[in-house]
Amino acid sequence: MGLATKRFIFLLVAVLVASTPEAKRPKVTHIEFYMHDIVGGPNPTAVRVAGRASNFSSSDPIASMFGSIFVMDNPLTATPDLNSTLLGRAQGIYAMSSQHDEFSLLMTLTYNFISDAYNGSSFSVVGRNPVMREVREMPIVGGTGVFRLARGYCLARTFSMNQMDAVIGYNATLIH
Repeated sequence: MGLATKRFIFLLVAVLVASTPEAKRPKVTHIEFYMHDIVGGPNPTAVRVAGRASNFSSSDPIASMFGSIFVMDNPLTATPDLNSTLLGRAQGIYAMSSQHDEFSLLMTLTYNFISDAYNGSSFSVVGRNPVMREVREMPIVGGTGVFRLARGYCLARTFSMNQMDAVIGYNATLIH
């Protein structure tokens, strides 16, 4: 068999493999969970690492938080109850990125899962989070494990808030 024939057969096999339904159809996964962002108390899961010395102004509380940066390692649970099944941790950074009008964060975080079929897998979100809106949509920009090369979006809703502490419900749609 000549070199030209071998190349043709190789190319034909490659095209056939690439055109199989499994190769073209990405998997879609929907996940729901709750993130517990605990800033106050004796065991915070999010701590401020940068920002102005004066933390709060009653005349413009949004502007007074501008520039504050937090590092977080927040638990992810199956229900809004902090003592429910631990699914993983959200780790990353968020910064107070608005000066006036709308309280928003710039978030760079990774959701790491430790249970069930997603154990050892993660996905990352990078984007703007206008905190006071009822529903916020943020992009999923990558993943590891079963979520390798993930893309998609997540919808966030504040379930409860007590001063700076919050429980946020997430509904994520991943294409991977």
